[in-house]
Amino acid sequence: MRLRTPLALLGAAVLVLVGPPLLTTGSGTETGTRIPGLRLMVPNTPGGGYDITARTAARNAEDAGLTHNIQVFNLPGAGGTVGLSRLVSEHGNGKLAMSMGLGVVGAVRSNDAPKTLGDTTPIARLTEEQDVVVVAEDSPYRTIDDLIDAWRDAPGRLPVGGGSSPGGPDHLAPMLMARAAGIAPKQVNYIPFDGGGELLASILGNKVGFGVSGVGEYLDQIKAGELRLLAVTGPERVPGLDAPTLQEAGYDVNFTNWRGLVAPPGLTDAERDTLVALAEELHDSDEWRTSLKQNGWDDAFLTGEEFGDFLDAEDKRVVSVLKELGL
Repeated sequence: MRLRTPLALLGAAVLVLVGPPLLTTGSGTETGTRIPGLRLMVPNTPGGGYDITARTAARNAEDAGLTHNIQVFNLPGAGGTVGLSRLVSEHGNGKLAMSMGLGVVGAVRSNDAPKTLGDTTPIARLTEEQDVVVVAEDSPYRTIDDLIDAWRDAPGRLPVGGGSSPGGPDHLAPMLMARAAGIAPKQVNYIPFDGGGELLASILGNKVGFGVSGVGEYLDQIKAGELRLLAVTGPERVPGLDAPTLQEAGYDVNFTNWRGLVAPPGLTDAERDTLVALAEELHDSDEWRTSLKQNGWDDAFLTGEEFGDFLDAEDKRVVSVLKELGL
């Protein structure tokens, strides 16, 4: 995450197996990345950013011959903290990892979760991406200025949907937008969804005035004309998409999200090193580089202890902002 403006933040589950295990003929023996029985947990619903990242990483790792039969499964709930608790309870399990990102950092704080990312084994930060501001194709808002003007007139009556809990990226981005547009963040009617997949139906059905989510989650719907893209939140336009940055449009916001992988606590050095090696080989593969481009993701690779330090800094940043806002 990059935050270059003053920011504002507002402050059981059922295991769902989605899709069959992915298959490959590669073994990963030569690179020391083979982990028989590896399972990759997605802590929100199918179709969201964590889900797309996890399934893309699994498919690419197998296509590159790094390992095989990775089982990807969804365990949604409480902004990712249900999955986090499950991960931490799997102490010493070197055959489990979880897809996660800034949304889990925020959810831990907004839900006062008993387990934090500090209880996990950091593996790698994989990607960084911009958020997109989107509306349904039949929305009356044709431009970002149209939307902001209507939002200023009645911020409480124009709900914004996001695929993360308060404190997560899809909540943070519209709070930054509101502040830049002169709207008090506490007036914003933010409706959280458990991932971009759930959010999509509400945007298309005009149940929310607009939605904010990761660019990779809605590329297909934008290109198909089902969603109208009004703006992107990062420092530069997204190649292939016809929409200004918020800064271009006159709103002082520069925001990007990130995603990565963590594993249970209590791993041996060898187990941790094998998971890190798998992430490193994935990062260097042609398959992964192609996926980065196709999904509009930026390379933000960071591993091991450096990634752990980054997670600590992100947690402190969220706590600091929540305190600043009295939330």
